[in-house]
Amino acid sequence: MADFVRDVMTPGVVTVRPDASLVEAAQLMRAQDIGDVLVAGDHQVIGVLTDRDITLRAVADGIDPLTVSAQAVCTPNPVVIGPGDAVSAAVALMRDNAVRRLPVVEDGRPVGMVSIGDIAMDQDPESALADISRAEPDSWPGTSSA
Repeated sequence: MADFVRDVMTPGVVTVRPDASLVEAAQLMRAQDIGDVLVAGDHQVIGVLTDRDITLRAVADGIDPLTVSAQAVCTPNPVVIGPGDAVSAAVALMRDNAVRRLPVVEDGRPVGMVSIGDIAMDQDPESALADISRAEPDSWPGTSSA
């Protein structure tokens, strides 16, 4: 089992500008086959934008996703963790803040993401959560998961 977040995190991050439209963010999520992006400006994390945020905070209210910004819909000021922090600290932060993923930030800059799935695959590779995390995502007709 890994001791540090750097050992279980997914390195690299996908970011959008705060003024990016929700359509831009959603297209990036589709292209990268991910469900969330970091909203970042000047190499600082401003928020986390998930596919669920787009659906519930914009589309469900009839807001035009071409005209609203990522910053307007994202969860601002997310809880973050450092790559040198203990995995147990990440687990505690997730539990205490009821979040499934944490941006990993070093010197104020995003360097990765750690999710409950990443931790499950490390700590209990035979668990159902680890199996789900390893599985290929579902694809939509006309798209590819590769």
